[in-house]
Amino acid sequence: MKTPPVTLITIAEQAGVSVMTVSRALNDEGSVAAKTREKVRRIAAELGYSPNLSAKMMKGSRTNVIGILVNDLQSAVINEIIGAVSSAVRKLEMDLVIYNSIGDSDNAPSRGLGSMLQGLCDGLLLILPRISDMHLRQLEQRGLPVVLVNYWRPTDLPVVRGGNSDAAAAATRHLLQLGHRRIGFIAGSAFTGQSQERQDGYESALRGAGVEVDPKLIAAGDFGRRSGYEAASALLTAEDAPTAIFAANDEMAFGAIDAVRACGLQMPQDVSVVGFDDIPAAAHVHPALTTVRQPLAAISEAAVRELLVRITGAGGERQRVEFPSELVLRDSTAKAPGRAGSNPAPGRAGSNPAPGRAGSNPAPGRAGANPAPRRAGASKSASRTAAATTTTTTTTTATTAKTPVAAGTAGKRAPKKA
Repeated sequence: MKTPPVTLITIAEQAGVSVMTVSRALNDEGSVAAKTREKVRRIAAELGYSPNLSAKMMKGSRTNVIGILVNDLQSAVINEIIGAVSSAVRKLEMDLVIYNSIGDSDNAPSRGLGSMLQGLCDGLLLILPRISDMHLRQLEQRGLPVVLVNYWRPTDLPVVRGGNSDAAAAATRHLLQLGHRRIGFIAGSAFTGQSQERQDGYESALRGAGVEVDPKLIAAGDFGRRSGYEAASALLTAEDAPTAIFAANDEMAFGAIDAVRACGLQMPQDVSVVGFDDIPAAAHVHPALTTVRQPLAAISEAAVRELLVRITGAGGERQRVEFPSELVLRDSTAKAPGRAGSNPAPGRAGSNPAPGRAGSNPAPGRAGANPAPRRAGASKSASRTAAATTTTTTTTTATTAKTPVAAGTAGKRAPKKA
């Protein structure tokens, strides 16, 4: 025989209280004694009670469910954000539902919002790196409780994000301080605006050091590992190749590492590589990747708080929340070839043609060639961090604060700005 559903009446009978008290205890409404609330919730959990969302929708009350609308589940960064959002939501004793709009890029935002905000959840976090301008305008016009996460293109919607430009500049200055002057940059897709912000930081640091920005050193990617490999291969086999590569995310940096090895070069002796995001795999590739760490947990928690403000209507006018990112120094960067008494690496100005070009001699690491010696001072460094500048922007004010240099596991500080 089918077991009858657990209702508020069932819970009220076992708890010895009224149905109204049970409703208030489960929904945090009205005045209920702490012991009574605890007793009601314990009995509800023991009976396996689950709220009727359809009934809540008809009543127009809150569901205590937050939704995530996402269209790229292959991204390691997005998966890290989803995990952090889930933890933040559970701390608030709320639930989370994820709407996957992959493959529905033409109508995903409107269809997703229509189904999710009509009783299924109270508000949405939008992790939509590929959202079109048209759909962005539609979201702005509907006035629904939504918050964009890690989004950088112009919008009137509330946004919570990590710093890009200042952190990218810090990463570029790190390479400049190591003596690199030909620094390649691999850009990502233009959808979120993050890649352009990182490129702006890269170019700003070069100009600040008196180094001309060379368009030939900027290659296009799409945030994927394969695009990083292809872009880095083109850079490394070109005439007057770079001695360092800064990729706009870690996945493309991994591809760049693959390309360095495919070209018969050693890293970091011949080519230094820097990434962005500090996804978990960045610390476990060989050599460990120097990269920029985004505070994804802080971003996610703040996004949840900002969404609750939109849901309850209890907040002010704050539209932008930005957290500082920090440079994490590992083993994929070292002094530029030719510095500190070392010999120029193949493919550099004044040396033999770049590896892979017709008529060139075998590059270090290729069959028949002796491996290039490690340079003095290129010993492995323990992970350490350098914090970038942060800005928190509101609709009425904008403040900029310098954050102190963060000590890493080695207790050292990153090199000072050039």
